Amino acid sequence: MKKKNSEIYFLTDRLEFPPADNANEDGLLAVGGDLSSSRLLLAYKSGIFPWFNDDSLILWWSPNPRMILFPHKIRISKSMRQILSGTRFTLTRNKCFREVIENCAEIERSGQEGTWITDNMIEAYLQLHHRGIAKSYEVWEEGKLVGGLYGVDLGHVFCGESMFSKVSNASKFAFIKLAQDLESHNYKFIDCQLYTKHLESLGAEEIPRKEFLELLQAEIQGRKQ
Repeated sequence: MKKKNSEIYFLTDRLEFPPADNANEDGLLAVGGDLSSSRLLLAYKSGIFPWFNDDSLILWWSPNPRMILFPHKIRISKSMRQILSGTRFTLTRNKCFREVIENCAEIERSGQEGTWITDNMIEAYLQLHHRGIAKSYEVWEEGKLVGGLYGVDLGHVFCGESMFSKVSNASKFAFIKLAQDLESHNYKFIDCQLYTKHLESLGAEEIPRKEFLELLQAEIQGRKQ
């Protein structure tokens, strides 16, 4: 691992990352490496995630502050409660991971050109899915896939990666169901990575990176015991 100027690190083939709190003010920590399952898992356990365009080197991030949701703080509006108790949507879990991640890559997002979910990223997360680590939630309406999300399950911490919605409230339905499932299994928090108004409306909040890393490591160490 070699340092690039005073802040950014160039990764080598060696399986390691610099401490997450070494990231620069934009949250960028390191450049390079690969998307092997071992490296991705180490990254998430270290509070780091990949985010880059198809034409760039792999970029690794640990932003400050960090957006997270404590499952018991999920905010459900009156209209969403009606949807959750109704029959409009049905939910499946890990039924079609590839379709979910491909839809997340293809969906158009306001103010964003292209996608960070490259073909290499899709294959990398599929490998994690085959190991039971990356998981998906699928939302169906009249037999059609209309929304969903995927992320990395560390055990008592779920690292959300992306959501998509083809009809109103589909991704929100998936996220709320995820939070309810995680709360029932005593998960501590969902790592939402970066602030969005949508996530804030659902109860997510920003905390300092230092606090996030302390919470994450407490859970990682607790799982080892």
